[in-house]
Amino acid sequence: MAIETRLTREWGLDLPIMLAPMALAGGGELAAACAEAGAFGLVGGGYGELDWTRREWGLATQRLANTAAAQRVGCGFITWKLDQDASALDWVLDQPLAPKAVFLSFGDPRPYAARIAASGARLVCQVQRLDQVPQAVEAGAALIVAQGGAAGGHGAAAATARSTMVFVPEVADWLAANAPQVLLLGAGGIADGRGLAALLMLGADGALIGSRLWASAEALPAAAAKAQAVAADGDATARSPIFDVLRRKDWPAEYDFRALRNALHREWEGREAELRADPAAARAAFDAAVAAGDFAGANVTVGEAVGLIRDVPGAGEVLHRICAEADERLAAAAAFRHT
Repeated sequence: MAIETRLTREWGLDLPIMLAPMALAGGGELAAACAEAGAFGLVGGGYGELDWTRREWGLATQRLANTAAAQRVGCGFITWKLDQDASALDWVLDQPLAPKAVFLSFGDPRPYAARIAASGARLVCQVQRLDQVPQAVEAGAALIVAQGGAAGGHGAAAATARSTMVFVPEVADWLAANAPQVLLLGAGGIADGRGLAALLMLGADGALIGSRLWASAEALPAAAAKAQAVAADGDATARSPIFDVLRRKDWPAEYDFRALRNALHREWEGREAELRADPAAARAAFDAAVAAGDFAGANVTVGEAVGLIRDVPGAGEVLHRICAEADERLAAAAAFRHT
């Protein structure tokens, strides 16, 4: 039995799931595979690198051209990077097959709202704090993603990161009282049907899924990185600024980065100020590890949900597994109510 929510009805989906727009990991093939499976696929435009966006958006649109799934694909960007250079956003909005949604996170979406609306795309805003929700509504967001701190990659800094379990219903209550037309997804730690079912019970219309689809056949990370994720448990990740310093990414202090705690990360834990003050040697070690495909030094960008990942199938199989399990869990809960 299909799971029907406002997301599936209003967005023309078969599955109440949206692919997280993972920078450098979620390319065109992954977004297209998710769209073909009946979810909503997002190319991870991330840092707004025009050549990367051109290539990956081109792969998605070539695969989806003249199919119904072309209505289920969009592109995501890091908002504070758009403040520096929005050329990739402008380019993708001007394509013959333009994105059906644009996903913005980590900054004020309002400067970009008019041009996104003019293209016909829906605006999706990811938030990490409750005080960001009114700003997203003011920008005209059709959908808000409440991101908990268990998420892989970037999110609210460890000191202020919210629990998905509490943050999602709090945002749901705010929207119900102030903007009931805006849809809500939950993110952070969702990797199987139990997580999707929980989000629906908490008041969300579906799930934004990153790490579980990061470990899929179509995702761009190296096979060795995916193998590291399969072998890890949820205790193996940490949220810190370490990899941002090593990668020369000048992120605002309110955000940091969750990945596996590999050997290089552990070397600098508790020494972040020292690393910022003199990063040259550590950056050289990181660069060498990336070049060699050595994930004792290179980052494996997954969240706490890594502990629920045990294989690397195609994205369509992942999505249908999640929804089948969620359907079973919801049916069991309904049956329990009536016993």
